[in-house]
Amino acid sequence: MAWNEPGNNNGNNGRDNDPWGNNNRGNKGGREQGPPDLDEVFNKLSQKLGGKFGGKGGNGPSIGSGGGALGIGVIAAIAVAIWFFAGFYTVGEAERGVVQRLGKYDRVVDPGLNWRPRFIDEVTKVNVQAIRSLRASGLMLTKDENVVTIGMDVQYKVSDPYKYLFVVTNADDSLRQATDSALRAVIGDSLMDSILTSGRQQITQSTEDTLNEIIQSYDMGIAIVDVNFQSARPPEQVKDAFDDAIAAREDEERFEREAEAYSNDILPKATGRAERLKKEAQGYSERVVNGATGQVAQFEKLLPEYQAAPEVTRNRLYLDTMEKVYTSTSKVLIDSESSGNLLYLPIDKLAGQGSSSSKPQQNQTKQTSVYDQIELETQPETSSSSQGRGDSSRQGRY
Repeated sequence: MAWNEPGNNNGNNGRDNDPWGNNNRGNKGGREQGPPDLDEVFNKLSQKLGGKFGGKGGNGPSIGSGGGALGIGVIAAIAVAIWFFAGFYTVGEAERGVVQRLGKYDRVVDPGLNWRPRFIDEVTKVNVQAIRSLRASGLMLTKDENVVTIGMDVQYKVSDPYKYLFVVTNADDSLRQATDSALRAVIGDSLMDSILTSGRQQITQSTEDTLNEIIQSYDMGIAIVDVNFQSARPPEQVKDAFDDAIAAREDEERFEREAEAYSNDILPKATGRAERLKKEAQGYSERVVNGATGQVAQFEKLLPEYQAAPEVTRNRLYLDTMEKVYTSTSKVLIDSESSGNLLYLPIDKLAGQGSSSSKPQQNQTKQTSVYDQIELETQPETSSSSQGRGDSSRQGRY
């Protein structure tokens, strides 16, 4: 039921309720009141503001008076100060600030503290030292009509902030599309075996060169830092077959390297042994020839002596030969024609026992001649033993 509907007493003795506190019905003595007047509200507010800024109480001047103008001037000064101080900004060491005045490019500011008129100039900060990265990948068709999945990572940085922001609509997206286009062009001119095995470096270099040409033609304000070949693999449907082929190729290369290593190990040794045998044969030949030449010269020198005294020279040669022969043997020759019992001392055995008992004297034993090895002693003759001793001890003629 509405507040002013007739008959709505609500315990107020038949009076209708007014939301503004007015009772138009049943209050004969009160005057009619309506909603508050907006003009009156604004007038009161103006009087209060005028009183705070130099007005004279509640009946002071209105907002259009001198006190109100002074208040508005103070407010304007404060607003200008706030606007001025809000215009200061800082550009980082690795950044450059691109200034737009009323939406139009104006200049590029360097790092440090700068000022701009706020709401007039707008500054966009661009990091020109950070290395950015984007990845291009997808299924691509090779020259031999095979499909391969390629992944390429491109690292770049901003070289010109103005061109980066305003020459193209979106420099990062344009670079991504240019990378995909360059990569597909290079893969389309390459064979799949080369892509999967040994041709990755060439593909990376070709992609970087093609991408630099595209960037220069677009003039995007971007510099390529590096291009990395991330992955290259065949489709999943034929991956097992390609893995087997790659494993077989790797085994072939491994066997070739092992064979080459074995060859490099054997050939130098065989060449060294052959050279050693050649040198030994050459040395032996020279030694034999020189020995024979020396013997010939020696006999040529002995010939006059032999012609002068043949018997003496012959005996001397015989004795020297026997000395050389019996120097290296343990046999002892005893003359059977000599009279008496002959005993000999086994000097070689005694020397061996002496060397084994006294080690410090081991290196002092000298090789003696056949004359030193034979020790003859004459014993008293006996009728029975002398003849037998002489017969049994005959071993040769000295």
